[in-house]
Amino acid sequence: MNALTQYLDLYHDHRDLIDSKSAKTMNHLRPEAYEILKNATLPKEGTDNYENTDLQGMLAPDYGLNIAKLNIDFNPAATFHCDVPRITPTPFIVVNDSYYPSSKALEGLPEGVEVGSLKQWAEKDPETVGRHYGKIADIKNPMVALDTLLAQDGFYLRVRKGVKVEKAMQLVNILQNGMPLMAVRRLLIIIEEGAEAQLLVCDHTQNPELDFLALETVEIYVERNASFDLYNLEESTVKTNRISTLYLNQEADSRVVIDGITLYNGTTRNEYYCNFRGENASLRLLGMGIEDERRRLSNYTHINHAVKHCKSDELFKYSVDDEARGAFTGRIYVAEGAEKTEAYQSNRNLVGSRTARMESRPELVIYNDDVKCSHGSATGQLDSMQLFYMRTRGLDEATARLLLKQAFMADIIDGIRVDALRDRLHLLVERRFAGASSACAGCAGCKD
Repeated sequence: MNALTQYLDLYHDHRDLIDSKSAKTMNHLRPEAYEILKNATLPKEGTDNYENTDLQGMLAPDYGLNIAKLNIDFNPAATFHCDVPRITPTPFIVVNDSYYPSSKALEGLPEGVEVGSLKQWAEKDPETVGRHYGKIADIKNPMVALDTLLAQDGFYLRVRKGVKVEKAMQLVNILQNGMPLMAVRRLLIIIEEGAEAQLLVCDHTQNPELDFLALETVEIYVERNASFDLYNLEESTVKTNRISTLYLNQEADSRVVIDGITLYNGTTRNEYYCNFRGENASLRLLGMGIEDERRRLSNYTHINHAVKHCKSDELFKYSVDDEARGAFTGRIYVAEGAEKTEAYQSNRNLVGSRTARMESRPELVIYNDDVKCSHGSATGQLDSMQLFYMRTRGLDEATARLLLKQAFMADIIDGIRVDALRDRLHLLVERRFAGASSACAGCAGCKD
């Protein structure tokens, strides 16, 4: 049975309810998504770009969906009894797939920052949201189509022209329910000309005993001479699965950093589609995953150099142990006429057991001679000579391995341009490699 059938039936039987709990701008695209999904076939595990991703298996369980938008009982304070970095006094919160309003979260933001519920902003400013929502996310992608079909709310951020947000903002996605749940959310981010902003997104599960699936589509517009950093930190549970699809449009002279960090998860599939739309723009795309037990992490990236004089720098690192599986597929496309492109891609991996698996496929597609492009992949184990050297200096083997693994991931963390987050992540990675069983294990601090 096609795993999509249950969601098509849900929409068919409850379309009026789904629409009534959302906004017209979001409802407008649902019929098109429905028609696409009726004829869609999910790619099988092992096919190109889905080496270790079983979408059919991830979507097959009978998850509940809160399409009636019933209130979910959750404890926001419990979210911060772990080591999730808290870089603002009051972060923005999305509970499952609905924005949780908090006036305190808006305090301290400069005039010209519009942030909150996507549904509410789509009702308040349908012209702006309608001009951006669903415009760069490819609805022919089955996961985008499914998200478009069922998403009723999410997170909205617009930084108006010339506004500079000095402190990084924080969004916490909380999964919580009394029974298995699929959360379908949407993120729309618009950084207008000359604006600057940074956003940390933390994924957190409050009930580790239940199965959850987080399905999200992210659309990011960074206009001329604007700057935007997006840091995504996944600290969920082994029973939490995630499918995230991100689309980025960059205009001329824009500067973007995207850094995706997976510390704790069940099965995760991240897709990044990045497009240069104006000259002299730059992108740093970073990612890391620490996978053990039977966890799975798959990252797929596609960077489209459609115009000249742009630069992309891409680095993904994995550490896989036990029976974990990792996969990376990265494609850099340089279009005809995109002279003076600089594009660098690297994937490096540590495999710590005979039963762990890592699959890597870097790709370059170039239709221009006047470019500087490179790509590479390396998969191996910790250097035995480095281990030996550290042992001769009095370190036991476990400590030596821990330090080498930390050093291996250091450049991904050092790519973060928020000091508090970068410092905390060095600690979180140390704890993760030291064998902490969950994000909250042994945490006595953060009582605010």
